[in-house]
Amino acid sequence: MSQLCDKNNLVVFSPTRCLVVNMNTEDVVLRGKRHKNVYKVCIYSLPQNNLTCLSSLNDDVMLWHKRLGHASLFLLNKLVSKDLVVGLPSIKYNDGKVCDACAKGKQVRNSFKLKNCVSTTRPLELLHVNLCGPVKITSRGGKRYVLVVVDDYSRFTWTLLLGKNYTVGHRG
Repeated sequence: MSQLCDKNNLVVFSPTRCLVVNMNTEDVVLRGKRHKNVYKVCIYSLPQNNLTCLSSLNDDVMLWHKRLGHASLFLLNKLVSKDLVVGLPSIKYNDGKVCDACAKGKQVRNSFKLKNCVSTTRPLELLHVNLCGPVKITSRGGKRYVLVVVDDYSRFTWTLLLGKNYTVGHRG
């Protein structure tokens, strides 16, 4: 709309249609009809010399990166070389900048620091327990759960196979 107004046009919207009127000649330059919540116009009805106000002349690399769903610069270069996207400017996409949204999406949490010493003083003081299941493939004995228990002090590991009706819970 701003490009149309910069060309000394007046844009008028009504509930059923929109009009673009040239303020110098007072001629209707463009007509549109409302379909649901969108005003549709046919730009092919305009004279060829007026179409420049409806085009985008921006060759910003990051803008095209965002418009194409945060595509990688390698992919943008490939699209340009094979001429696969209509309107994509044929510039070299090797900016080296990183999009803020892409940087935030690739952030990961730092790893926990390694423990060099054992913090427990006796066996069975701290147990690490992992329960996996139910698994689709049962063992020979019909077991579908695997329970792994590791003692933090001695690093001794127990592996238990549990049946299909096993429930984890606490009775008090």
